[in-house]
Amino acid sequence: MEATDIFATKGIEYLIVIAYLVLLVGFWRLMARPRVVRAGARAVRQVGRALSDWFDLRDGFYFHQGHAWAVPESEDVIRIGMDDFAVKLLGRPGSVRLPPVGQRLRQGERGWEVEVDSNSIPVLSPVDGQVVAVNEDVRGSPALVSSEPYDGGWLVKVKVGNSRATLKNLLCGNLARAWLDETTEKLRQMQSGELGTVMADGGIPVDGFVRTLVPNRWVEVAREFLLSD
Repeated sequence: MEATDIFATKGIEYLIVIAYLVLLVGFWRLMARPRVVRAGARAVRQVGRALSDWFDLRDGFYFHQGHAWAVPESEDVIRIGMDDFAVKLLGRPGSVRLPPVGQRLRQGERGWEVEVDSNSIPVLSPVDGQVVAVNEDVRGSPALVSSEPYDGGWLVKVKVGNSRATLKNLLCGNLARAWLDETTEKLRQMQSGELGTVMADGGIPVDGFVRTLVPNRWVEVAREFLLSD
């Protein structure tokens, strides 16, 4: 009777066990990878959504892509101002230079200027029309633009030929929300590695975040977002 080489037999068993473990680890990694990808995608979407939710779009308002808003007060008078993204982008202004009563504004052209840290930032008018009123409270208290952009921080009232026709070129509702989502995505991608430097406690950007995000060229970037470069 031949003797059995127990060590050779055990060696084969060990190899089988090791091969099984290798296959098991590979299978586990294959199954786990989509979860990691999905988790990463969810995290990116959550960051983007958190940013987008931080910027307020007021219902019933119409928005120009230069981040000014318009809302009708009557058939031929529209009240206009800066949206929440613009005021958080720039932070508290030192002054706001408003056009005089009687001046003609053109949609997509310079409507007023905001002074921040001795730098003048133009903002485009959202509508065509003649200025019939200016907010004198903003002249005396520019901080109203930041604290109440859709209320006490309105800037001027403009007389137009027909408010409905004028507002057709602006964004509202779901279209405005989609546009803001695109804007915040651009913000997130611009310097994603350094986005944390402009985030306050709680995960939202600080007011005047453009000056923290790109301190050496913040005026240029601010004008780019406001389409006034």
